[in-house]
Amino acid sequence: MPKKTRKRVIPQVRDPALELSLVRNIGTSDNDSRNEMVKHTDGEPLVRFEGKSNPFIDYHRNDILHSLQHMRSDGHDEMPFIIMTQIKELIFKALHYELHNIQIRVKDDDLAGAVALMPRLKREFEFLIKTWDVLSTITTHGFNEFRNHLGISSGQQSYMYRHVEFILGNKNERLALAHENNPDVWPAMQKALNSPSLYDDVIALLSRRGFAIPKDCLERDWKEAYKSHPAVEAAWLKVHEDPSPDNDLFALSEHLIELADLFSQYRWRHFTSVERILGYKPGTGGSAGVGWLRHVVEHRFFPELWAIRTTLGA
Repeated sequence: MPKKTRKRVIPQVRDPALELSLVRNIGTSDNDSRNEMVKHTDGEPLVRFEGKSNPFIDYHRNDILHSLQHMRSDGHDEMPFIIMTQIKELIFKALHYELHNIQIRVKDDDLAGAVALMPRLKREFEFLIKTWDVLSTITTHGFNEFRNHLGISSGQQSYMYRHVEFILGNKNERLALAHENNPDVWPAMQKALNSPSLYDDVIALLSRRGFAIPKDCLERDWKEAYKSHPAVEAAWLKVHEDPSPDNDLFALSEHLIELADLFSQYRWRHFTSVERILGYKPGTGGSAGVGWLRHVVEHRFFPELWAIRTTLGA
């Protein structure tokens, strides 16, 4: 069997030219050049650089990152709200990056490569959940000091969050339309909406492994949200007949349900934090607020993997 190259792929979710315009050249180094540098610095950090910046700033573009917190009110709690929201956006990007590469490996029948990326993905989900530890410290009074300045902006308008939802299988054409007017992100959003999700490709893998997966699960309208199918549930039950370390499909299924569990924990923290801060006030973006979030909390990714828990061991 040929060795998998596992070359990483960076998913394009907006016009790449916009991001490339921000890249600064900082050159490269290697072990030899670093060893030589230490001889000249006596092991002390470099402190003098040419130009008006330094390589750390130029590599990470922290000058831009730290200039993006524009407070619009006098409310003290607006700053942590903005920062935590921006951190969540970065984590969504990290999640999507890993999920995109996992999906490629699943399509390439490289389950070992796909599973190898799961531990970091789960740690990123755990980090995402912990953002609510900070956000839930915002009091009702503190949030009301700046809430009106949000206008009609809402987290549901995040294109990175939407990409994470879509690649996991929770498609929603109506919510995707929030980005139809943005030519920088709409082409990638439209492609994600109309492409198989990671779970769709996992089901195709089950078919390639010889499980009886009907054609309507393998060829369907990909923009429709995934719905549970008895044949897929039967396939997963068959997989779980062999819960040994050598069964890579079993290992994959357990990783997937852990991801779904972590995402549900994130949604639950969102739901309870909003209820604690806002009660049953309407959301800023047109939703019913807590009422809408309650509906979201009840959703489960990979529904057959949840359904078989009732049957296993019965």
